[in-house]
Amino acid sequence: MTTRQVEHEITVEAPAAAVYRLIAEVENWPRIFPPTIYVDHLERGDRQERIRIWATANGEAKNWISRRTLDPENLRITFRQEVSTPPVAAMGGAWIVEPLSGSTSRLRLLHDYRAIDDDPAGLKWIDEAVDRNSRSELAALKTNVEFAVASEEITFSFEDSVRIDGSVKDAYDFVNEAGLWAERLPHVASVRFGEDTDGLQSLEMDTRAKDGSTHTTKSYRVTFPHHRIAYKQVTLPALMTLHTGYWTFVEDGTGVTASSQHTVVLNTANITKILGADATVEDARSYVRNALSTNSRATLGYAKDFAESRR
Repeated sequence: MTTRQVEHEITVEAPAAAVYRLIAEVENWPRIFPPTIYVDHLERGDRQERIRIWATANGEAKNWISRRTLDPENLRITFRQEVSTPPVAAMGGAWIVEPLSGSTSRLRLLHDYRAIDDDPAGLKWIDEAVDRNSRSELAALKTNVEFAVASEEITFSFEDSVRIDGSVKDAYDFVNEAGLWAERLPHVASVRFGEDTDGLQSLEMDTRAKDGSTHTTKSYRVTFPHHRIAYKQVTLPALMTLHTGYWTFVEDGTGVTASSQHTVVLNTANITKILGADATVEDARSYVRNALSTNSRATLGYAKDFAESRR
């Protein structure tokens, strides 16, 4: 069996420890890998973990499972696909971060792989795919890691919650059944909803603002019945460069706590354009938070009414 080993590298204007942390902590991936929608831990030990990744490829959403070994002392993360897709027989590799100075690092991406039956055409296909993907992934990673490190002051998260005297399934179903939101939510004008793969949804909707104007948003959602729905918005309003979040549903002895969490990175280039010449980052933050919270709280309120009416 022929095992091919290749290496790609790029220099990143960010401290090595910060680069390692962003790659090691998979909850950051929707921020630093544009195709990534969501990453979930299937198993998690001190150094070993199994993760499931949902991401878009050529406009389609896919998911797969990888095993990873974390080595924070040496700033190294090794990975191995559990199930490879033909013509790949096996695929693994490593991320290695090397400090060049206090504020600059070299990021190396190693791959090793085999083709099914050592097929030369298959191996050539994998060579080209790994080379193309590694170059584009490292370039995007450089841009997005540098941006993530620089944008910590314009990145923020918040959460709204409501108590529901009803069943967790009914509360979850209301949010899960987003295809019905145009009938169920006054602020939603129209919806285009799809779920080609079980648990992986695309949701495009036209939302009405208080002034009567509508704007279109598109998101991909990953569902975990009946406790969590995670999403990443892929068409963004002018004041945001990133918007991810999740809905959670926690049942206890007396009812359900339903919550909506948002993580946002502000688009500072558009603040004065949209909010006026004197507008600050703080103004943009409160404007965005208010807009997202208003819709979330409305949706949670209708989910509460829906679940309580079915009690």
